[in-house]
Amino acid sequence: MRNIAVSVSAPASRSSFDPALAAHLRAVAVSAALSVRDDLLAAFRSPMAAETKVDFHDIVTIHDKETEARLKRFIARAVPDSRFVGEEGGTEGEGRIAWYIDPIDGTANFVSGLAFWCVSIGAVVEGEIVAGVVFDPVSGNMFSADGGGAWLNDRALVSRARPSEDEAVLITGYPVARDFRLDGRAVALDRFATLAERFSAVRRPGSAALSLCHVAAGWADAAMGFGVNAWDVTASILILRRAGGRYTPYRLGKVPPGAADFLCPGYVAVGEGGDYPTPDAIAAAISAHRETLVPSPSH
Repeated sequence: MRNIAVSVSAPASRSSFDPALAAHLRAVAVSAALSVRDDLLAAFRSPMAAETKVDFHDIVTIHDKETEARLKRFIARAVPDSRFVGEEGGTEGEGRIAWYIDPIDGTANFVSGLAFWCVSIGAVVEGEIVAGVVFDPVSGNMFSADGGGAWLNDRALVSRARPSEDEAVLITGYPVARDFRLDGRAVALDRFATLAERFSAVRRPGSAALSLCHVAAGWADAAMGFGVNAWDVTASILILRRAGGRYTPYRLGKVPPGAADFLCPGYVAVGEGGDYPTPDAIAAAISAHRETLVPSPSH
């Protein structure tokens, strides 16, 4: 694998905006992600069982659970002042540094043998994302960011997007079955049809974290989604923004006004130089409708 330009020496604890602290947290996250690479690759495309969580569209494997536990142990040893918010294990610890971890973002792809999944690790201090790592073990691509910029392995990452929708590639998982329930099947499919008509190509590969990193790298021009969790996007939000891209969150009636971007379940992401009105218009319509589905507080 190519060299990753990080330092693993621990700085003294400082404010959330300290670049040395952010660089250290990025280094820890890179090392943690690398520590689970071999076992994940050994499991990938091997026989495995999957369990359902919310429904059969939402699955988990023993590899998700074991990998998350290993990542937490690794990070806790390196950064004792930590707490964790993970997809499989929930919230643990009371430290100042909050780690949002998705051990396998794209579990359905992992189970089926489709090579579009990743490890996502984001560090938040006092509500601010200060470091993020998204690792694609199959390709060996390590996306990372801190206050000093964004990187793909050992080179600086700079987002570039085609200027207009008719030239651009959009990544989106919308709509899924949940969206049919919330927005209505006909409405959701009509919105997808609009996207398919306006963009040069629309793709739905299945990992929000890795999709956002593809926008950051200029391999796709835009991405949008309406059912993400903080562990899916915390790391990749920072990577995209440090690369020069735009990330616009949408609350969808799920979080209060003023909530941190990484807590919002909806988003539109666009690479530097892209001017795409359609995703923002559709996202605004979805958000406005879903706000109406939230029960009003009783008086």
